[in-house]
Amino acid sequence: EFKLDFVAAASRPPSVYRGNPFIIEVVMGYGGELPSNQPAKIMRFANRVPLLYQAASCATTKASQKIDWRHYGIEQQGHTPYGPLVIGIHMASVWIPYVTEAKEAIDPYPEIIKQVRLALQDCARKLQRYISGKRRAHESEQRQSLFEKYIPEAADALAKLSDVDKVKIRTGLEKILKKGKVVVEEP
Repeated sequence: EFKLDFVAAASRPPSVYRGNPFIIEVVMGYGGELPSNQPAKIMRFANRVPLLYQAASCATTKASQKIDWRHYGIEQQGHTPYGPLVIGIHMASVWIPYVTEAKEAIDPYPEIIKQVRLALQDCARKLQRYISGKRRAHESEQRQSLFEKYIPEAADALAKLSDVDKVKIRTGLEKILKKGKVVVEEP
């Protein structure tokens, strides 16, 4: 459904709330064709059934609001992450503690919020590594293009100082720059 540049998933070990076992699974997708000027899309599921309403009172939303997304390189406005990000949160349990009989939101038990937050942070750390790698590659390309821009001037100046042929110096500098090029592979 989404065309993404990066996907990270995390599954927490089984935990217990009020004697009922549960497991939390989270997936994050970043980039691609997602809009970069809108809040992140958060999709909530309980036993593979989508939760469409009452997002504000759901444990998954409360857990995502407790995270400072800026630490992970993701923009944040208020408590909501912004940018080309989609988050899927799933809770599997033999007994889902819904807020109402309508089964529209998960009751925010502290144990559930903690496990959702930890899974979100695990995925966010993976995403942070991807974002910082892309940023470093972009900065490296900018530095190299800056050096390429000034090679002719540097070759002229070095030729005047050293009485060596300008073309020879220029080819040598270009060769050095090509050796230093960084090739970044997309994960």
